[in-house]
Amino acid sequence: MSRLAPVVIDNGTGFTKMGFAGNNDPSFIQPTVIATRDGGSAGSGAPSVPSKPSFLNSSASSNLASKRGIEDLDFYIGDEAVANSKTYALNYPIRHGQIDNWDHMERYWEQSIFKYLRCEPEDHSFLLTEPPLNPPENRENTAEIMFESFNVQGLYIAVQAVLALAASWTSSKVNEQTLTGTVIDSGDGVTHVIPVAEGYVIGSSIKSVPIAGRDLTSFVQNLLRERGENMIPAEDSLTVAQRIKEQYSYVCPDIVKEFKKYDQEGDKYFKKYEGVHSVTGKPYSVDVGFERFLAPEIFFNPEIASSDYLTPLPEVVDTVVQTSPIDVRRGLYKNIVLSGGSTMFENFGKRLQRDIKRIADTRIKRSEVLSGGKMHATPMEVNVISHKKQRYAVWFGGSLLASTGDFHSYCHTKAEYDEVGPSIARHNRVFGTVG
Repeated sequence: MSRLAPVVIDNGTGFTKMGFAGNNDPSFIQPTVIATRDGGSAGSGAPSVPSKPSFLNSSASSNLASKRGIEDLDFYIGDEAVANSKTYALNYPIRHGQIDNWDHMERYWEQSIFKYLRCEPEDHSFLLTEPPLNPPENRENTAEIMFESFNVQGLYIAVQAVLALAASWTSSKVNEQTLTGTVIDSGDGVTHVIPVAEGYVIGSSIKSVPIAGRDLTSFVQNLLRERGENMIPAEDSLTVAQRIKEQYSYVCPDIVKEFKKYDQEGDKYFKKYEGVHSVTGKPYSVDVGFERFLAPEIFFNPEIASSDYLTPLPEVVDTVVQTSPIDVRRGLYKNIVLSGGSTMFENFGKRLQRDIKRIADTRIKRSEVLSGGKMHATPMEVNVISHKKQRYAVWFGGSLLASTGDFHSYCHTKAEYDEVGPSIARHNRVFGTVG
């Protein structure tokens, strides 16, 4: 049995990261979207069905073709899907981190493996990721598709939070390689705060925050619209908001003081975004002001965007730690790891660490007062870890773990699957000590 590098695929709500174990970066990063003929969105002037792509010549692909019919192989994924959105129906197979449409997900994996990664799945073990509290039925479906449709050599389904902890080992702030910590994973669709003790997720304490990248982009879009930035073409509005958020936004220590700085020294803080109309090609410019610090401020003051959700992220993190078993709480405060694109804002970790520390210190002082001065608690060490691999932390953590010598022994094999069936995927052996 050949031992080629395992394939690591991290399917997120917004983007999929895929590549081979041992690499520092994913080979491909593209939107988790599939463009299909079904759905009736192809107009009357839609082009004729293209010839069968060359990547579908492998044995596994021909099995899929005979199973579904050749017309079902006419689809695109990722950036190609977006580019063909005028003549094809766009479908998003993952919602809020969990797979919503299994047929579309299977097709997405199919092109990921054969067209992009260009590998034969039966020669590789696969590491796939899953969100916290993923139903066991989803694991079974994943195993069934991977073993039945693609005949993979081995399969390991890893919890995203554990991989993010492993990725944080690259940070200079990390003194020991531990799989105990609190992971704040914020991507495009959802933000999770997940406590992990020795590689095991404390499921009862997980909290979900309905604020993520997509919400921040919409907020920036609304701010620009309300301010009367009429130069932005309607069809480019969302793209411009996203780029402004990614290129210019940062987290400030005090929102009131920040407003004063902009009022007093506007020339110093206001920026100008230069864009090109996607249809006419004409250039235009947009002034970028308060949205620079107001967008990520939603995490710390959610009420500025909506009255539906009002709990600041530092408070959520503190609640997650406080509802975890008492013997692991210090470890959870000491190793708060950031993961995902929406944690990449400048000073995000610094502000988060300051606010969580304030909450923890206030609680300790209150306890000392209530004890009448009899109790003197040890100060709580709060440490928020930022690192270079933060944006794709889950994928990079998967690459690290899948490149260890023990990885193949932790995988479920095709022989084990044939003997036990899909239920084998309900439990994965957790890496005890890695590295």
